[in-house]
Amino acid sequence: MKKIFCILAILMLVGSFISCDIQRFGKDNVYIEVIEPTDTTEDRLNSGEVITRYIYKQKAFDEEGKSVDVEFSAGKELREGAYLMLYVRNENEVTSYDEVKWDEIPNAAQVELENYYGGN
Repeated sequence: MKKIFCILAILMLVGSFISCDIQRFGKDNVYIEVIEPTDTTEDRLNSGEVITRYIYKQKAFDEEGKSVDVEFSAGKELREGAYLMLYVRNENEVTSYDEVKWDEIPNAAQVELENYYGGN
């Protein structure tokens, strides 16, 4: 009975780790207002399908208002003026992003976004 309990506990632990989003786990957050893409790239798959990536290079701000230059890509063109929380590692390597509302952005980052992008 104890062996079964231990095995179930281990399986639950492994399952919870697998369901964890590793791209976001333990990363720092910075905030941006989406601008026009600075570049696009097209890749052709073996099937002949063309995949377009939209490249964004811009300033982001952390929760203390410190600026960081970031570059990231998206599989679709992002909505201009939307606010994103970027997940970064090694200071500016973007691993993922989520759209956020203005009031979800820390105050210091809001001030810098208003100053840099011209308001909300």
